[in-house]
Amino acid sequence: MDVQDIKQRFGIIGNSVLLNRAIDIARQVAPTDITVLITGESGSGKEVFSHIIHQLSARKHGPFIAVNCGAIPEGTIDSELFGHEKGSFTGAHEARKGYFEVVNGGTIFLDEVGELPLGTQARLLRVLESGEYIRVGSSKVQKTNVRVVAATNVDMYGAVKAGKFREDLYYRLNTVPLKIPPLRERKEDIYLLFRKFVADFTDKYRSPNVALSPDAIEVLSNYSWPGNVRQLKNIAEQISVLEKERYITGQTLLHYIPAENMTSSLPMMIGSSKKEDFSERDLLYKVLFDMKKDMVELKKLVADIIKNGGNTSTFAENNPHILNTLYDDGDIQMRVPESNNASLTIQPAVPARNENYRIDDTEAEEIEESLSLIDKEADMIKKALKKHKGKRKSAAEELGISERTLYRKIKELNLN
Repeated sequence: MDVQDIKQRFGIIGNSVLLNRAIDIARQVAPTDITVLITGESGSGKEVFSHIIHQLSARKHGPFIAVNCGAIPEGTIDSELFGHEKGSFTGAHEARKGYFEVVNGGTIFLDEVGELPLGTQARLLRVLESGEYIRVGSSKVQKTNVRVVAATNVDMYGAVKAGKFREDLYYRLNTVPLKIPPLRERKEDIYLLFRKFVADFTDKYRSPNVALSPDAIEVLSNYSWPGNVRQLKNIAEQISVLEKERYITGQTLLHYIPAENMTSSLPMMIGSSKKEDFSERDLLYKVLFDMKKDMVELKKLVADIIKNGGNTSTFAENNPHILNTLYDDGDIQMRVPESNNASLTIQPAVPARNENYRIDDTEAEEIEESLSLIDKEADMIKKALKKHKGKRKSAAEELGISERTLYRKIKELNLN
């Protein structure tokens, strides 16, 4: 049976590459007795794949049971899975078979397996390794022949590192990993699924069919769908029942979609997220942008001085912020007159370092600028350290990088 036949048999809608790959893995692993761990977000259809594995296996005529491990209280989970003896705990008025005993010869689907208590995890590991288990309140070892298919929507490896899940059980369950793609990674399938759901619900409720406008289709594709297929199905059912107008526009569809989950095509501003360590490329970009800004200010200064025929006092009075910025730069020495009648003195710093311009009373000559990114990066770091009097933490904040990155750059550039 190929992938398309499996889609038709189990009612799977979609043609995305990731979906087809997941179905193909399930098809290949089904004839074996290998334990499978299905991972995927809530609502992505993990249980459907457990049915595929069971129905295409040699156990297809045996029993199948799906158990939601997160819905069973911790105090009774062992009894549910492995059974108990009469009188083993309060309320145990008679002996009871557990799921592993009932499903002997078949398949058990453990959904949300990451929610199992640590004690139950140890019992499950023994079943997987030897097929043996003990009822609660009994000392008799019993055998079972059950294939386990597990599923979870949490980061199992992270749970192992946090000590919430046994590492040996994780690797025993994860013999064959099967990842179900979220709906946002199957954008080409969203409209197909919506049409299928709408057709089912209009037939169920005997209502007129629903059609979507082009902008409504775009809204469907751009939405992140945190609830995946389950959420899409719910919205299709709401629209089929509630909307009197059967031609649905994008504005109408937005009424059924939480606005905070809409994805944006705009780039994220750096300041809108929590502060993170910049990469070296980000630092170089910042250096270049800051230099460009300084050059624009300096050119404006030169142009205004020439325009005023060399009379700098008027410019100094009207543009003190530009003079202060350039004075702090360290490459040009400027003296602002104390009175309006005095003239402004501008001269290169001695010794001159990386001069971009030389200014005197008669002309302004542009000098070729060094384009070395390493030189610019070192220069900006020196300026930041000088401005903050050698305080590296303050200098790092000024540069937009972490203090650790600044230490590394100082060492790489051999800066004192």
